[in-house]
Order: sequence, then structure tokens, then C-alpha cells
Amino acid sequence: MEKHYKLSEVCNIVEDVITMETETYWVQAEIASISVRGGHCYLDLVEKSISGIEAKMRATIWANVYALLKPYFHEDTGTDLQVGMQILVEATVEFHAVYGLSLNISNIDPTYTIGDLAKQRQETIAKLMADGVIDMNKSLTLPTIVRRIAVVSSEMAAGYGDFLHQLEEGGYRFETTLFPAIMQGEHAAKSIIAALETIAAQEDEWDAVAIIRGGGATTDLTCFDDYNLCNHCAQFPLPIITGIGHTKDVSVLDMVAFAPLKTPTAVAQYFVDGRLAQTQRLRDLEQRLRRVAENILLVRKHKIELLAQRLAMCSPERIYKMGYSLVTSGGKVVRSAADLQAGELITTHFLDGEKEAIVQ
Repeated sequence: MEKHYKLSEVCNIVEDVITMETETYWVQAEIASISVRGGHCYLDLVEKSISGIEAKMRATIWANVYALLKPYFHEDTGTDLQVGMQILVEATVEFHAVYGLSLNISNIDPTYTIGDLAKQRQETIAKLMADGVIDMNKSLTLPTIVRRIAVVSSEMAAGYGDFLHQLEEGGYRFETTLFPAIMQGEHAAKSIIAALETIAAQEDEWDAVAIIRGGGATTDLTCFDDYNLCNHCAQFPLPIITGIGHTKDVSVLDMVAFAPLKTPTAVAQYFVDGRLAQTQRLRDLEQRLRRVAENILLVRKHKIELLAQRLAMCSPERIYKMGYSLVTSGGKVVRSAADLQAGELITTHFLDGEKEAIVQ
């Protein structure tokens, strides 16, 4: 009879074989899930093809290694490990009787991920251009006076507080309403789109939209290169002004926005400056109208003075002073000697009085 093996014995054999293999491998994979517990980083890695998932394996970055790799990866890429990210890691293959095969990650190559992120970004830009939507939001017209601002941000973000404070400091009255959204990580794009859809349903109540984030140790900004988010913003019916904290690069969202700015404070100042510029324009218009009115008054005053002079030239007083007199009969002006009859009473008017006479 052939020898029987317990399952644990088979696992031990497999473990012994794998343990004998000490070689490390550089493995390309996509992160399907990630969690950090007790300082250890646990991942599910997959390889995908058009037909579906070709391979899947668990991976672990133990706490002592993760404490070094995390800041190293972030410093080079500007982001943290996240779902959907393509990575290149150095690892050894391990086997556990209960948990099966896994990779023990000891190193990571940030340049591989940077290249993949850059590739995805360029693909997003190319697709937006091909769709003909990349400049749609920029072609909108911002209202002359912006008072009503819909704000997409995290309520707890320091940048949101900075935004409100800067508006208050500007000295103008603004109406703002927060539409809360997740501003980092894998769920950010969908969350922001949901907030924008709520705003779009109230389109007539707002003059513009501000998408802002900032403050804290948040580093995940790759969500702002997401095609669905950028496509939605590009076609949004209201002007979108962004201040999402990029200090080095411009996100694709910045590229499609009506006005891209660096920080939430800068966005607030943008609105304040707009009101200030409009106030200056109104003051300039007021001064111009005042000057026009003054000129009109001067012209009309001059015309009145000319008319007064003409009237003075034709006044009876002036005629009397020149030696002329006025003759009336029966209260009517006598214009011709033929109008008078002998014995008729007439009155001759002079500057200093009048005299009556009888026509002979």
C-alpha cells in the first residue's frame, strides 16, 4: 500500500522546498487591496489581462521594512501605495501551511510606479483631447459679480478653514455652502463626482464651484488625474476653480478647470480680487459718469448764458435806453401811424414812465 501523507506533512514538504530557494525576484504587479495593521502592510497583488485576472498572490511588507519603504516611496512618487497602482517590488516567495503562498517584500522601485502614473496621466489627457472636452469648462463665462460659491472639500480639511477665513478677510459678502467629499485615496474621485452631481442639480443657485483641499499630512493627489473625474469637471455647467495643493506639478483636473490655483487661500483671494476689480470698475464708471454729467451741465449752462444775452439784447429796457418808445392805444400796441385816428387817446411808454396824448 502506498504511503499516505497528512495535509500538514505535504505543506511541510512544500515549505521545505520553497525555503531552500533563497533567491529574490523583482515582481511586477497591480495592487488589488492594501491594509496596514500593527505597522505591517498587507497586500493582494494581481496581474490582469484583457480576459481577466491572470495571477493573484498575497504579499507582506513587515513593519521594520515598511517603516523605511513608505517614506522612501512617497518622497520619490509624491504618493502612497494604493489600490490600482502598478508596482515593481523585490521579494522572496514564502509558503505557510494555512495561508498558502505569499511574497515577502523587501524593496520597491518607485521609478516603475512613476512611469506608470505618468503613462496613465498622458492617456487621460489624450482621451480628454480626443473627446473634445478638455477646454469646455474654460470656455464658460464667470458672472460679473460672484457671490454664491459651492465648495467641494473635506469639512475637516485645514484648507477649507483657510478658504473661509480668507473670504472673510476680503471684506465682501459671499454665500458659501460645503458639499463634503473625500479628497484623497481611491474613493476620492467618485466622492467628488457625487458632490458635483448634487451641485449640478441646483445649478441656478450658484455662480461658481471651488474644489479645494490642503493641510495635514495628506499626500495622495493622483485621484485628480482620474479620467472620470476630469471628464466630469471639463463638462460641468458652472466654472470650476481648483486649489488642491499641488506645489510641484499641475494635475489633469487643474488643466480642465476654469481657473487652476495652488491653494485654497489662493482660490478665496481669486474671488475677493474679482469683487475688488468689479468695485474699482464701478468706481471708475461712477467717476466717468460724473465727468460726463459735469460736462453736459457746463455746455447747457453756456447755452443758457447765450440765450440770456440774446434776450437781454432784445429786452424793452435796452430798447428804451437806446431812445425808442412804445405807443399803445386801448391796451394794444400801435404798429403804424395809419392805425390811429384823430382825437384818439394814445399812451407813449418810456424807460422811466409813460405819457398820454391826443392824436391830431
